[in-house]
Amino acid sequence: MDPGRGDASIYNDGSISAPGDRTDRKHGTGGGPRNLENTDSADPDNTETDKKADKNKDYIKWVDFTVSYEALCQAYDWDVDTFDTEHHVEWIPLLAYTAARTGGEFDKKALKILNETAEKLAEGEAEIETLTKDMKYYPYYLEAYSAALGGLVGEYEAEVIGEDGQGTWQKKYGLKGYCPIARGFDYTHYDDFGAGRSYGYKRRHLGHDMMGLVGVPIIAVESGTVEALGWNQYGGWRIGIRSFDNKRYYYYAHLRQNYPYAEGLEEGSVVTAGDVIGYMGHTGYSTTENVNNIEVTHLHWGLELVFDEEQKESDNEIWIDVYPLTCFLAKHTQEVQKVEGTREWIRTTKIREF
Repeated sequence: MDPGRGDASIYNDGSISAPGDRTDRKHGTGGGPRNLENTDSADPDNTETDKKADKNKDYIKWVDFTVSYEALCQAYDWDVDTFDTEHHVEWIPLLAYTAARTGGEFDKKALKILNETAEKLAEGEAEIETLTKDMKYYPYYLEAYSAALGGLVGEYEAEVIGEDGQGTWQKKYGLKGYCPIARGFDYTHYDDFGAGRSYGYKRRHLGHDMMGLVGVPIIAVESGTVEALGWNQYGGWRIGIRSFDNKRYYYYAHLRQNYPYAEGLEEGSVVTAGDVIGYMGHTGYSTTENVNNIEVTHLHWGLELVFDEEQKESDNEIWIDVYPLTCFLAKHTQEVQKVEGTREWIRTTKIREF
């Protein structure tokens, strides 16, 4: 899978329309390559059939994910600090309310709105249901942000190793999503979402590149099921993992030549957030398997939002800019250790999710 371009709107009924052609926008998209495995003799690519069916469905078709790193951090802090209090301020509704107030902008003014609103909610001076009752766009932002961020924050149990070397389980609340690079391994990155790509066909870069060294352990951002594993001419050795709620598809590409994956990983495998799933490399840009045609060693990781299964591999795929999210996930890294006598790395501690 290598994301491409296409046209999209937010809702079929036009209640929320995309402000401009999304191919010119930075933070999100709604297009990708056609999957031509299933054809119809009267309509080989099912274009007309898809269009007719599409008009009768009401689901999100386009997401402009503009939530800044600062907004993610501040909303998250309010969530964690107020958890288990009388007035828990949940971070996703808080972000959605702020976006509905500002049109999706997260500048200094938006951060002020976010914090002032959170303070009122935490003090019991307001309720999110009351504040958002008559907000036209709040339902859209809530659904979009829930799809993008759901599963990253919540209750879980973490394994803690004592001085005696024995592990115990401690109940925690907070960030349970992980940085895709293991702790202690250096990388560089910048916001390259939307940059041009030309191999195969001209298209936009709909993921995020993290540059490092060959063999750096790659970590599962969120728990889920492996849906794709193997060679792709664009992504080289790659892994696709679907979240358990089916809203998020995590894509990890350009993995190491000859030894790309964690031992035993296969399609259908269930992974836990923080697991080692593969190793950084520079494979891809070749129809021949196991070829290093990518000049710079890096992990390409992307996040596709899925609101309807017909979107999954279609002209209406929704890939979002995960650079701010990558910076945010750096708060939670997984320590790993080498398995003696092998090329494998494994996590040093585990988590259990509820």
